[in-house]
Amino acid sequence: MAKLWKKMKKGKLFEGFRSLKTRIFCIIMAAGIVPCVVLHVGILERYLDNTITTRTNEVQTQVKIIADHLITYNYMFDNSSDVVNAELSQLSNLYDGRVLVVNGSLKIIKDTYGVSEGKTIISEAIIKCLKGDGASNSLKDAGYIEIIVPIEEKSEEKAHVVGVMLTSVSTDSITNGYEYIQSRAFLLEILAMVVIFGIALLLSRKMLKPFEKITDAINDVKNGFTDEEISVTDYIETEHIGDAFNQMMGRMKVLDNSRQEFVSNVSHELKTPLASMKVLADSLILQEDAPAELYREFMLDIAEEIDRENKIITDLLSLVKMTRTSADMNVETVDMNAVLELLLKRLGPIATRAEVKLIFESRRPVSAEIDETKLTLALSNLVENAIKYNVKGGWVKVILDADHQYFTVEVSDSGVGIPQESIQHIYERFYRVDKSHSKEIGGTGLGLAITRSAILMHRGSINVNSEEGVGTIFTVKIPLTYIAL
Repeated sequence: MAKLWKKMKKGKLFEGFRSLKTRIFCIIMAAGIVPCVVLHVGILERYLDNTITTRTNEVQTQVKIIADHLITYNYMFDNSSDVVNAELSQLSNLYDGRVLVVNGSLKIIKDTYGVSEGKTIISEAIIKCLKGDGASNSLKDAGYIEIIVPIEEKSEEKAHVVGVMLTSVSTDSITNGYEYIQSRAFLLEILAMVVIFGIALLLSRKMLKPFEKITDAINDVKNGFTDEEISVTDYIETEHIGDAFNQMMGRMKVLDNSRQEFVSNVSHELKTPLASMKVLADSLILQEDAPAELYREFMLDIAEEIDRENKIITDLLSLVKMTRTSADMNVETVDMNAVLELLLKRLGPIATRAEVKLIFESRRPVSAEIDETKLTLALSNLVENAIKYNVKGGWVKVILDADHQYFTVEVSDSGVGIPQESIQHIYERFYRVDKSHSKEIGGTGLGLAITRSAILMHRGSINVNSEEGVGTIFTVKIPLTYIAL
């Protein structure tokens, strides 16, 4: 009891029933045992009732025949007829019962037991029968059936009840037969339960074998023993689980490859400015009497490399922030028209130096629930890229629009465009379309990765449409109301 109480306190008493194997076992056991119980209760009890009813009808028929013979042989006035007495004795012996013949004065004129002849019997059922209420029979708890049949003297006008036959028939033979069948049925039920138990045990194990295969395969992958795909096609469900796991494994491999490539790219990007600074510094160290102009030139180069390193680190930190959960979002209602106007104002000097015209078109006032810092950084990257990868005398156009559910920001330019084979890679970290001119143009190759992460954090989407030599159009679509998951 102490162990049971501890399990109840820990909530582990019914923990076994959470097992699918246990549930399948219980279902199969129930499916086998319930029919056994139904058969026992339904068939055996019905058998007992039907047997007693059949015996009652059978005895009642014979009693009615003898009752007619009583009238035929005038037995109610002279009970010395050997034929009738033989029939009464035979009926009594055949059904292990007792027969009483009662006349209209409630006097017993014949008792097959020979103990009550000449006595008077008063019974409500007999009195009703004498009054013409018909035969009466009932099952007694004492183990016998009582049948009361009127003795009618028929005439042309009507039948006249002159007496009653009261027959008591023992049900011992029926009960014995019922108990015998019940005992055999009980043995069969025990045997059936044992067989059902074995079948349930085997089936529950067999049915769960495919799931155990999946569990073992997943454990092998988890422990690093294998990275092969799972294939368990025994059931549709196991096949679906295997497919889902394989897709997850594929995604994990892609992420792992992406992580390794990202680490490699970060190492390369951070190492390149350091290598340049190292070369410049060593050059100055080796030249003892280097002129001041050379010192200034090399120090300016070193300063540029430091700025480049700082830019890479800043963008990496921004990217890390963009990949965090929605709990890091500082969402508030913001006027998007004012945000974009301020953004273009800040980027105005860059556009002027590049001889690119900035155009802002707002089709309606828009207020939205956003993280202003993150989304401003994302949109700034789009506009800044449109300026960098443009042509002299070109233009960058920003269009703000909205419907009842989303607002859209379209950034289009008249720049060099993006090759079709590069479009699917532009959101990858450190990816550059034109690697040969990347140092001249500047940037770290993280801008679009940051932009995409920020937009996804807002439950939005970003699409691109570009043609080389014509220009590029980025379309950002974000819900007006922030949806926290």
